[in-house]
Amino acid sequence: MGAEAILFIETLKEGLRASSSSTEGIRRTVEAIRASNPLYHWTGVYLLEGSELVLAHEIGKPTPHRRIPLDRGICGAAAREGVTIVVDDVHADPRYLACTLETRSEIVVPLKAGGRILGEIDIDSDRHAAFTPEDRERIEAAAALLSGFISRFSGPVPQTSAAPPRARAAGGEGR
Repeated sequence: MGAEAILFIETLKEGLRASSSSTEGIRRTVEAIRASNPLYHWTGVYLLEGSELVLAHEIGKPTPHRRIPLDRGICGAAAREGVTIVVDDVHADPRYLACTLETRSEIVVPLKAGGRILGEIDIDSDRHAAFTPEDRERIEAAAALLSGFISRFSGPVPQTSAAPPRARAAGGEGR
């Protein structure tokens, strides 16, 4: 991992240490991820509730996909299979749940703890093939940190999507 990625991870750790709830930790993580790369036009965290992924926090254009069944979309596939999915061209992937015409690529990284899926980090970009192996490594490291943090809290995590209007208007989305 390069110096920039190490700084990113240290920033995430610091934000999680300063968080007093899972909601706050999720919000801080989404903000740090979004701020780490100008090509991340929509960033969100979904949490698994039963057989659905429920949006916990987002930054970017608000998504209409607040709840995603596990049998639908790229997000559902990543949670079901428990693996990171990188899609260089979302319009060529039949699993893609379209939100905007601008979104071109997506990465979905599961949140896992104790052998179970807790949810996932979902990032969309308006650039084709925006996610590099380094992006994947950084977001997987972020997912590991966030998973450990969330697993320390019991009970459901409330849904939030309060993002500054400027941040919401800045990006595309797609699940």
